[in-house]
Amino acid sequence: MNKWLCCALVFLNISIKWTTQETFPPKYLHYDPETSRPLMCDKCPPGTYLKQHCTARWETVCLPCPDLYYTNSWHTSDECLYCSPVCKELQYVKQECNHTHNRVCECEEGRYLELEFCLKHRSCPPGYGVVQAGTPERNTVCKRCPDGFFSNETSSKAPCRKHTNCSVFGLLLTKKGNATHDNICSGNSEFPKKCGIDVTLCEEAFFRFAVPTKFTPDWLSVLVDNLPGTKVNAESIERIKRRYSSQEQTFQLLKLWKHQNKDQDMVKKIIQDIDLCENSVQRHIGHANLTFEQLRGLMESLPGKKIGVEDIERTRKTCKSNQQLLKLLSLWRIKNGDQDTLKGLMHALKHLKTYHFPKTVTHSLRKTIRFLHSFTMYRLYQKLFLEMIGNQVQTVKISCL
Repeated sequence: MNKWLCCALVFLNISIKWTTQETFPPKYLHYDPETSRPLMCDKCPPGTYLKQHCTARWETVCLPCPDLYYTNSWHTSDECLYCSPVCKELQYVKQECNHTHNRVCECEEGRYLELEFCLKHRSCPPGYGVVQAGTPERNTVCKRCPDGFFSNETSSKAPCRKHTNCSVFGLLLTKKGNATHDNICSGNSEFPKKCGIDVTLCEEAFFRFAVPTKFTPDWLSVLVDNLPGTKVNAESIERIKRRYSSQEQTFQLLKLWKHQNKDQDMVKKIIQDIDLCENSVQRHIGHANLTFEQLRGLMESLPGKKIGVEDIERTRKTCKSNQQLLKLLSLWRIKNGDQDTLKGLMHALKHLKTYHFPKTVTHSLRKTIRFLHSFTMYRLYQKLFLEMIGNQVQTVKISCL
């Protein structure tokens, strides 16, 4: 390679680096009035204005903007910009004027800016749900509810809700819902009655930390509003409120939410670990083929309101032998309001000697209690689960096992 070509390539490389390299502070070209020589002067930073160009002897002189004036970028102007006047009707000051920022005005809650006017967000009519909530800059976006979803209200915030799954509650679908109405369920199931354990021991252990120490009237609504994914609809919430006591309402709501969001990754993990827990519980006490008298003795030894003979007979008819004890414990918890099943079992073990219970059964019950107490899943998930629910729910006191 000849010397001329080599020098040209070196010069080109230096030129590219010089033109692409960013300098700080940014510079501008100015000719010295005394010598007419070109100079690269520093630009003035945000919040200032240019008082004097640089010379061969002095750097650029910049002074702060006066009150109610600003500059928001590096510049070469000898004047600051005047801040915008006060906000218009139906606007509020989002950011006050300072030396580096103009006053920022924003439409009030529920309105957006359109041609200098703050207009109300669009409300989606029945049969349509919100797919993009309105913002101060954008109107609400509505979309017709797809199959399996409905909206029976006019709202600027509510999305379409999923039709109630009647079978989840053991009910018969009487009338199929449409875009504006939910499914209508009847009280008579199309299937013969099944064992139907409402909340398992593992679900109770997992969800107990989400039960507040003191219930407020709107606790269930707060929980529903902040749970991620598909929301439990209002009809299901009212049904849960009518059927169950305060603590049981939380268990039933979270169980239904878990079912409706079973495709979410977090919920998949919850379901998987609860299933593993239930398999372990079944190994401990599911094999116990208890007689009617033994079941009655165990129910009698539990504290609080007793499970009657009729419930025990009905359970023996509708449940398999490995489900009977779990079903009766579920009935006992519901019957006794906000009782803790594990504490109830520990109380029962102290009194089972009078019923001459087989040692294998009492040993299995002790193993079950120890297993559920050492079942750390709910502790590991507690932080994650509460983060999913949101900051509002975190303000409510949470009780743990």
